[in-house]
Amino acid sequence: MSDNNTRSRRSALFARGSWAETSRVSSILRKETVGGALLLVATVIALVWANSPWSEAYTSLGELKVGTDALGVHLDLSLETWAADGLLAIFFFVVGLELKREFVAGDLRDPARAALPIAAAVGGMIVPAVIFVAFTAHVGDGAMKGWAIPTATDIAFAVAVLAVISTHLPAALRTFLLTLAVVDDLLAITVIAVFYTEDINLTALAVAALPLALFAFCVQRRIRSWWLLIPLATLTWVFVHESGVHATVAGVLLGFTVPVLRSKAA
Repeated sequence: MSDNNTRSRRSALFARGSWAETSRVSSILRKETVGGALLLVATVIALVWANSPWSEAYTSLGELKVGTDALGVHLDLSLETWAADGLLAIFFFVVGLELKREFVAGDLRDPARAALPIAAAVGGMIVPAVIFVAFTAHVGDGAMKGWAIPTATDIAFAVAVLAVISTHLPAALRTFLLTLAVVDDLLAITVIAVFYTEDINLTALAVAALPLALFAFCVQRRIRSWWLLIPLATLTWVFVHESGVHATVAGVLLGFTVPVLRSKAA
């Protein structure tokens, strides 16, 4: 009898939850605060792991190759690259959506308000670069080539921190900081593309415009079929990555194509 009770409790524990339970968990996971906290916790775990006696396993996991070059595109990438170029592209897509909403219907629709965080982002790039050059000009050995390193903002962590403390911030300040972080990161990507990318495949970049245009056409027509939109978005990412431009740019461009205002027909 006790074995039957144990099995029933175990099956109840691992059974599929009710619709209300599933909805509640999904709602919690969709909250920005939870996502930001998870990122910060994962960062702490990664730092501890990378500096522990098991650091070689951490390095090996990051260098593990996943993918193939069989289709003529370079997709035989390490897990580290998939995270940096693939997962971050999804993140940039969401950020691009939020930023577009602010420019179209939010506080940043006023050019005067939009100019301030953009100017702050530009200043946040120029000043660190100038300081870096000032301190490394006499060093030699090519040290000045790293002038672009301090210009970038780690937007994932910036948004994570904003998400965690957003309940204590005015909406206008959160929008300002988000815009500053996004613009700063996009400018940094542009700097890398212009000054640090030795070879840009213009053909692949031109080909990427085709699925991007089709994706834009579909979302503007309110076509929500995932089996159509996801392949188009994936192709855009693949060809942007193949071009040599940082693949997260694809996420931003895809996000900017999505309408953020309800149409009268909707």
